[in-house]
Amino acid sequence: MNRFPCTLAPLALLIAGCASEQPAPVVDYSTPSSVPAAPVATVSSSDAYRVVRGDTLYAIAFKHGVDYRDLAAWNGIPAPYTIFTGQELRLSAPVASARVQAPAHPEAAPVIASRPAAPLPEPAPGSAVTAGISEQPVVAPASAFEDVPAPTPASAAQAEKPPAQASSAAMPGVTPPPKPVVETPITPKPVVPAPKPPEIAHAENTPELSSGGVTWRWPSDGKVIAAYVSGEPTRQGVDISGKAGDPVHAAADGEVVYSGNGLIGYGELIIVKHNASFLSAYGHNRARLVKEGDKVKAGQAIAEMGSSASSRDELHFEIRKNGKPVNPLEYLPAR
Repeated sequence: MNRFPCTLAPLALLIAGCASEQPAPVVDYSTPSSVPAAPVATVSSSDAYRVVRGDTLYAIAFKHGVDYRDLAAWNGIPAPYTIFTGQELRLSAPVASARVQAPAHPEAAPVIASRPAAPLPEPAPGSAVTAGISEQPVVAPASAFEDVPAPTPASAAQAEKPPAQASSAAMPGVTPPPKPVVETPITPKPVVPAPKPPEIAHAENTPELSSGGVTWRWPSDGKVIAAYVSGEPTRQGVDISGKAGDPVHAAADGEVVYSGNGLIGYGELIIVKHNASFLSAYGHNRARLVKEGDKVKAGQAIAEMGSSASSRDELHFEIRKNGKPVNPLEYLPAR
């Protein structure tokens, strides 16, 4: 006889009531449902430049005092550094973005079950099979050889001879006549003197100085009327006197990477690239005689002196090393 009927009855009712309620949702926080995205670095308006018509990457780097190689790397622009009107370029190195942390408990990679290979068919009783290759010999039917005549010894020997021997055997004692030798008279070619290279103005008796892997010479015969001042935006080169129309010469061999008037304060400007580190600039010209992509030689006339963006006729000459202006008098020969 049950001694606790009154005690067990309420307990049973409580358990039944709890079982009828919906179970509370269970949330597993051990594996995050998504990985937070890395913050995107923004570019401030003061740190960006929008390309306008006539710009080149070299001119933009020159204008902002940065190395053209750095400017290209910051914006993911490969050589030959093609840019487009309206393109926005960053003018400084991008800030490293925050590294995305991997989840503490990454989910295991799903395992794809492979279908078991189908069993090989059982060999027929009485047949010997080893590694899937039948040991029974394959015999061709006798009818395959009925129409093929057996080779005779003479025909076999004739087949083994090379073609040259067979032809000589066919015509014994016959020697082909030798081909006549025709002597062609050799006419000596006239000696033509090599053409002289075109003379470059300002090339004779011009002092030169090799520095930084570049052989420099003066771009004009005038006097220096304004010297370089480090850190002064308007004195990043030297001003050389002259009169309108005087020739402006390339200070060293190189390639024209800019020829235009898009840089404020320089007027008609030409920029020449001499190697990976050095550029030279020629401003305030009256006329430009070369275009972008032209190869120039030291002493070659590339412009006519003028007063564009200047109050007087003069040449504004700069040398940039790795994008930064340097004193041209430290690279030009003494005179």
